[in-house]
Amino acid sequence: MKGLALRTGVRWKIAVAIAAVGALIAVTLSLVVHNAARVSMLDNARDVQMWRLLFAQRVYETSKPKEPRFGTKINDPALPAQLDQLMRDKRRGTYVQEHRQGPPDVWAAVPLANGDVLSLHVPFADRSATIMKDLDRALIIGSVSVVFGGCALGVLIGGQLSRRLRKAAAAAGRVAQGNTDVRVRDAIGGVVRDETDELARAVDALTDALNERIEAERRVTADIAHELRTPVTGLLTAAELLPPGRPSELVRDRAQAMRTLVEDVLEVARLDSASERAELQEVALGEFVERRVRVLDPEAVVRVVHESWVSTDPRRLERILGNLLANAAKHGKGPVEVTVEGRVVRVRDHGPGFPEALLRDGPSRFRTGSSDRAGQGHGLGLTIAAGQARVLGARLTFRNAAPEGTAPEGAGGAIAVLWLPEHAPTATGSFPILRLAD
Repeated sequence: MKGLALRTGVRWKIAVAIAAVGALIAVTLSLVVHNAARVSMLDNARDVQMWRLLFAQRVYETSKPKEPRFGTKINDPALPAQLDQLMRDKRRGTYVQEHRQGPPDVWAAVPLANGDVLSLHVPFADRSATIMKDLDRALIIGSVSVVFGGCALGVLIGGQLSRRLRKAAAAAGRVAQGNTDVRVRDAIGGVVRDETDELARAVDALTDALNERIEAERRVTADIAHELRTPVTGLLTAAELLPPGRPSELVRDRAQAMRTLVEDVLEVARLDSASERAELQEVALGEFVERRVRVLDPEAVVRVVHESWVSTDPRRLERILGNLLANAAKHGKGPVEVTVEGRVVRVRDHGPGFPEALLRDGPSRFRTGSSDRAGQGHGLGLTIAAGQARVLGARLTFRNAAPEGTAPEGAGGAIAVLWLPEHAPTATGSFPILRLAD
């Protein structure tokens, strides 16, 4: 099946590889030893057989009357063809005659002076066959032991490597979540140095480089916004002095938009610096959201399913609600629905939904979305909302009510969900921003 991937650990891959190599070597050596031992024993049996035949030949030639003894035969009709050819050439020799079942026969034959052939054949010794069986049994036991030993060794070696890789992956995951103080090299530890340490050093170097680049970009953004703050304020003041009229209104409107942009950029820079701290108060979440939404967007529908008291920063919570409602009003379609259920606040519109890039990567500054959105603004609203949620120790998730193109008229829309923590944050928040899509 296309796209089907079998996932196995490094430990078992190494174990299987070592076991397979061990099995191959063990089987090869077993076959070599078995054949060498069999050939050696057969050669020894042939030498013994020839010695016996030569002794029987001397006895036959010196005895009167001449009679074959010690199991020898004259002109045996069962003589193998190979030995028969040697006898015609007046040469003595031995031959091993194999049988489908049972031990082979060991033949020896010599030509006599009168043209006859004296031969002797006996089955391969039972003791030799027993030795071969014992040897084969020992080879099988040894091969199995090698395979299991290699597998255990592979599990041991692969397990150590697998643990180091898992530690490295876990440390890299914490770095990806924003814990830039984590060092992969320190996380994997260990005395042995291998390629895992090289990978860890490379990841740490990459993390340091990215941190330096992000910090440099943040400083540049903050510096630019700070420097723009004074001239933009002056521009806005000068615009107020212009005589009444449509051109003056356009200038004041654009000047105010520029001032809002500068303030948003400065806020994003402060959130990125992780220096913001929440000023906590106990608030009734449902009542608080209902009052703030009534001021921010009177046309929004508020529904409190379950009231809950939370310890949070009201100013930052209001900022999150305001940005979510502004995003829904600007890019979505009414009615906008706000639901409070315990510590969870949902803001939903009935527009085309969030773009895929936002669902996949989360909110990003200066990105206004795809063509299915209005394409207005600077993409800072959701970025600020996500940053403020981190300060509160909350999670802000984004999803669509239905996949694009499958929802009936009025059934779609974008849903932003704010999950407030059960316990008050102690620093800048303890939960990452998640991106979910139905």
